[in-house]
Amino acid sequence: MSEQSEDPGYSRAMVVVAHPDDAEFGCSATVAKWCRLGWEVVYVLCTDGSKGTEDRTITSEQLIEIRKREQIAAGEILGLKKVEFLGYPDGYLEPTLDLRRDISREIRRWKPDVLITTNPKRDLIGSGYIGHPDHFAAGEAALSAVYPAARDHLTFPELLDEGFEPHKVREVWMMMFGEDVTRYNPLEEVDVEKSIRALHAHESQISDPEETGKWMRQRRKEIGAKIGADYAEGFKVFNLG
Repeated sequence: MSEQSEDPGYSRAMVVVAHPDDAEFGCSATVAKWCRLGWEVVYVLCTDGSKGTEDRTITSEQLIEIRKREQIAAGEILGLKKVEFLGYPDGYLEPTLDLRRDISREIRRWKPDVLITTNPKRDLIGSGYIGHPDHFAAGEAALSAVYPAARDHLTFPELLDEGFEPHKVREVWMMMFGEDVTRYNPLEEVDVEKSIRALHAHESQISDPEETGKWMRQRRKEIGAKIGADYAEGFKVFNLG
């Protein structure tokens, strides 16, 4: 296990997740840090977020618009370059060839050095959360897009016709919360503070902002203690050369 040691030449990152708010919960302090350091960071949201409510007065169409606005607002707090919405139906995501192609298009468009995504397997590390199938699907499709689809010009040749040349992602950082962490990214107070503010932008999803903010801060403090830092986030990192 190590602290952050990404190449000093890195300047672009992409985060591929299933839903609005997934990245805010999992890696937004790292995103805030990279934006503070001048990186261009792009989010790719696979689903439209149309199922995430218990309020029966809100339609899926209304919720799509609400969650899109919330994610854009969160991105502005963090300093994102862009949020791309792929628009697949929430709750039904599968790692299909169509999804792989659409993520590959965004990789070729934005050419990230580092791509963050979710764990494609159900790890069952806790006792109060069993995982969301959309998270697994987004992670699997993202990894399959990184290698080999975005890299190989003969895969999805229609992307070449659209003007998107192949691109090789140099590192994949998988959001992790268990024992498989291989990279701890040390963070500053300002990064954690921005991550909490970004999470609070998802008003439709946060029932108790104060408690959620306390949890975010405490969790990153506990991870930071593993490397002697004030705060940190943990990842399993794959160096693809």
